[in-house]
Amino acid sequence: MNANDLLMGGGTKSAAFPSIGTAVTGPIVREPKVQQQTDPKDGSFKTFSNGDPMMQLVVQIQTSERDPADPDDDGIRALYIKAKMLQAVREAVKKAGAKGLEVGGELTVIYVADGEKTNKAFNAPKLYTATYRPPTGEAANNLLMGAAPVSPAPAGQPVAQVPATAPAGAVPAGVDPAIWAQMSTEQKSKLLAALGSPQ
Repeated sequence: MNANDLLMGGGTKSAAFPSIGTAVTGPIVREPKVQQQTDPKDGSFKTFSNGDPMMQLVVQIQTSERDPADPDDDGIRALYIKAKMLQAVREAVKKAGAKGLEVGGELTVIYVADGEKTNKAFNAPKLYTATYRPPTGEAANNLLMGAAPVSPAPAGQPVAQVPATAPAGAVPAGVDPAIWAQMSTEQKSKLLAALGSPQ
């Protein structure tokens, strides 16, 4: 939570990735920050076995998602970037030729598959792909002047949809070809549906 969150009496909703094909996309609206991971059970800070803190990158983006049960939902979602998601975002930033994530840049993260389950006590790790577009002068000015970066979605829309097209059988834009090759036909269909691409 930052100073303004405390001032306004609340934090930012977390981005959710409930199923393969879920995409969260939008411009970054606040300076990304690094913080220590916490245990969802008791809120305690997480550390590695040697005592070093487990860190994560927190990025807030303006999505078109709205919670119909919350009339004050502004669509801003926090991405807690770590592990597999961190790898995907890092690659996206490199491909964009950027030095890092910036306010006004557009970040898209897509849950594309489940990884190999290595511990029976935990769920299989989620695999992600990401794309990043650095801010342009126009995007930065719109953000500075308070212009809405995205149009609100109809109430009840579960996730932001990524505008993308892909010929049948081709790897969709922004998806790692190696991950695409490992996905089942059903997973590919779900992802294409989420992307709005022809199947």
